[in-house]
Amino acid sequence: MSLSILLSAIEIRQTPIKFTKFRYQLTKEYIKTHYGIDAKNINITPKIVVVHHTAIDDYKKSLGRFTDERLPSDRPDLDNGSTSVNVSTHFMVERDGTIHQLMPLKYMARHVIGLNYNSIGIENVGGENSIDNLTEAQLEANVEIIKYLQQKYASIRYVIGHYEYRCFEGDDLWLEKDKGYRTKKDDPSKRFMDDLFGKLDYFTRAPCD
Repeated sequence: MSLSILLSAIEIRQTPIKFTKFRYQLTKEYIKTHYGIDAKNINITPKIVVVHHTAIDDYKKSLGRFTDERLPSDRPDLDNGSTSVNVSTHFMVERDGTIHQLMPLKYMARHVIGLNYNSIGIENVGGENSIDNLTEAQLEANVEIIKYLQQKYASIRYVIGHYEYRCFEGDDLWLEKDKGYRTKKDDPSKRFMDDLFGKLDYFTRAPCD
């Protein structure tokens, strides 16, 4: 059963996904394989907040995509599921704006190519069939999360949509070593990100041309 905590006037339900020593080790292997870093741990210094949609309109089904420690075999676009860590995210926001924290903020989540080692991920339930359907309640929840993170981490500079991740290629924050490892993303929509930035201060958008 999820527990709720109150942090800086934001209610966050603690809904942890499975993160054993096995997932921890798989994450270290991902860091070494994709970033060329032989990390002693999987702790991050966040500099980017990446906003996503789950591409599934149901919360429980969305959450189910992150619970396994190993990447499922139906994600060949990402890696061989038998050897790679599953996708993960720090926060998930239901369609009614309920906020869940799925894993420790200090740990690296696998949610965006090239930038995992520098970022915190927010997944919003919705966007199935690439429909731009994230809600006003989700928008307000994202604002709350990002303002909370702003208070917690002075290191965070950027807030970006997942569809903007490739704008960082060539930047010092970009770490992916495999030049052929890219996926096409449209989440969470330009409309949602424009609305989000209309409610935020002191952040920089992705460095896109």
